[in-house]
Parts: sequence; C-alpha cells; structure tokens
Amino acid sequence: MTLRDDGALVLFSGGQDSTVCLAWALERFAVVETVGFDYGQRHRVELGQRAVVRGALAQLKETWGERLADDHVVALDALGAMSDTAMTRDIAIALDEKGLPNTFVPGRNLVFLAFAAALAFRRGLRHIVAGMCETDFSGYPDCRDDTMKAMQVALNLGMDQRFVIDTPLMWIDKAGVWAMSEAIGGAPLQKIVVEETHTCYLGVRGEPHVWGHGCGECPACRLRAEGFFKWRGSKPVDDA
Repeated sequence: MTLRDDGALVLFSGGQDSTVCLAWALERFAVVETVGFDYGQRHRVELGQRAVVRGALAQLKETWGERLADDHVVALDALGAMSDTAMTRDIAIALDEKGLPNTFVPGRNLVFLAFAAALAFRRGLRHIVAGMCETDFSGYPDCRDDTMKAMQVALNLGMDQRFVIDTPLMWIDKAGVWAMSEAIGGAPLQKIVVEETHTCYLGVRGEPHVWGHGCGECPACRLRAEGFFKWRGSKPVDDA
C-alpha cells in the first residue's frame, strides 16, 4: 500500500481540540478524512456534534469543502465495558491516590491510534492528526509527546509503513488553542468552536457560556473556560 503524503486522517471527536486539529489539517492536506470512536462515553453528545461541525467547516472555506472527505465511526464497546471510569460510568469525577482524574480511560488513546492507523493504511493516508497535548491537560499519560513518538514507531514497525502522527496542539495551552483557531479561521471558526463543539465530560449542553456549552465544573470545562479567558485577556480591548 502506497500512502499519500498529502492525505490525512484526523481523530475527530466533535470537541474543541479535535475541531481545531481538523481545521489545521484542512489548511495543509489535499485529502482529509475523519474518524470518531464510540466507546460508550458518558458524554456521547459529542458524537452527535461531529456531523454538525464537519458541515460547518466545509461551508467555512471553499478549499476546506473540497478537501474534506469521508467520515468514519468505529465502535469500541469493549473499551467502555472494561473501563471503570467517570468517562464510562455515572459516578462522580474525582482524583485517585496519584492525583490522576478518574476520567482517565486506560489505553484509550493507544487503542484509538491503533485503529486509526489501520484505517489510514486501508485508505492510503500517511498523516494521522490527533489533539493530544501535554501542556494543558488533566495528567493523562497517553497524551504525552513521548507516548505519541513511541506509538508512531510501533505502528510503523507493525505495519511496515511510514505514518506520521501530527499533534499540532502538543506544546500549547488552552489559550493557545483558542488563539490557533482564530489564526486559522478567524471569528467564523471561533463561532463554530463556541456554539457547536462539545467538551464537557458530563455531556451537559443547554444554554452556552461565552466559551461554549458545558457544566462549567468538570476538568474539561474548567480547562476550556480558563483557556478562553486567558486568551481573551491577552487581546486588545477592542477585540475582547
């Protein structure tokens, strides 16, 4: 199988980070496909937002509409079944003895990347784009740059290919993610991120805050909101 250097598969959940990564990829690659994973997540409302966000991005720029190709959803019921976490069970979000949130789903990103690489192999796409970040995150070990580098080596050896795992958000904080979305798509992309993407671990939609939908209390909401206000506070008053 020959992989296209100008082709990318984006791990796309329907959340803020993956939406910015999708926009980033649409600026750079001629063919961009997306993949989402249904693992019985508590905030499965994000899956419903995927089509909405994809449609909005396709309308935002003519080139994006031309480049945005097929979407795929992979069922990973087994991952949710074996994960006794606040992401897959109706339990309170808390920290464990190591200070790691119980929203951590062990092996989740490793499984996602393995399935994504298998799909990219079949679709002939060299680049796998993912929103992992170790600057502003909840302490998940499978979001670290070392983990991504190790997975790239393992996937390339195991499939005898030269995939590239791109993590454009790895070294920026959440304020930087807001700034990146503005730099890529201006106010129209910011509007999509605020109004259509979903990040809240509890799946709360309802009336949006200035930074988007969510409960405002879970780790994902706090990171998103704090990043928004930090980003907005760094802008000139007229742009706030």
